[in-house]
Amino acid sequence: MQKLGIIAHLGKPGIADLVTSLLQWLQKRQVQVLLVQEAARLFPGVRVVENLSQLAREVNALVVLGGDGTILGAARSGAFNNLPVLGVNTGRLGFLSELDRQELYDGLEAMLAGRYTIDTRMMLQARVLRGADEAGCCVALNDAVITKGAFARLITMKVSINGQPVGTYPADGLIVASPTGSTAYSLSAGGPVVTPELELMVVTPICPHALWARPMVIAAQSAVEVVLGAELSQVMLTMDGQLGLALQPGDRVVITRSDLRARFIRLKKHNFFAVMRQKLSEGER
Repeated sequence: MQKLGIIAHLGKPGIADLVTSLLQWLQKRQVQVLLVQEAARLFPGVRVVENLSQLAREVNALVVLGGDGTILGAARSGAFNNLPVLGVNTGRLGFLSELDRQELYDGLEAMLAGRYTIDTRMMLQARVLRGADEAGCCVALNDAVITKGAFARLITMKVSINGQPVGTYPADGLIVASPTGSTAYSLSAGGPVVTPELELMVVTPICPHALWARPMVIAAQSAVEVVLGAELSQVMLTMDGQLGLALQPGDRVVITRSDLRARFIRLKKHNFFAVMRQKLSEGER
């Protein structure tokens, strides 16, 4: 891996200094580094590209310094180019990260020497159908969420799975999560924890006004279709909490497994349950 893209949450204290040190460390090892355009003013002399999509097309791997939000964005871009991501936690929870900040250089030494494995993760695709047209299509690693705005009433959603009616939910929204996303918003809404190597989807209603409406675990090859009621207003589809599309009455949202796979560089053995206990305890603090 002699060409790396670095993505960093430069708004966090100390991150710019960390990137400066990292650039010097990689330069000594003759590793070419690319950055996205917004980092150019802070690191003159380093090659920059216009955006994250172009960065992912030109490097061998992405090194991400940030929390889960930063890593999620990088993982989506990397997936379109079958590109692995090394996550370095400089945030709070860091479920998706492989290294903590103090492990950065030892971890990079191992990666550059080829001592790593690749962990692939299932992703989701959501299509918004408006009449005969497709109004939008996007992918997510964690979840696709239909949710109401600040002043909207309960959303009425007619849900079917593989063409079979499940029921009509009056609720604040609906989450369809991947196994990776089972420890994110779905968990907070009462959904189950799923180990990340499984291939399935978790369907979790958000504050449903129906006693029968409970989280469901369904097969990965399923198609979840949600038809929105005619009375709704201020309703959004959000992917990983980062990409959003405003929905209209009568829209159909179809959520399936994506053909894309997120790829993460792993440098050490992981105990999923130990990580979950640690990260969720950190969240409580």
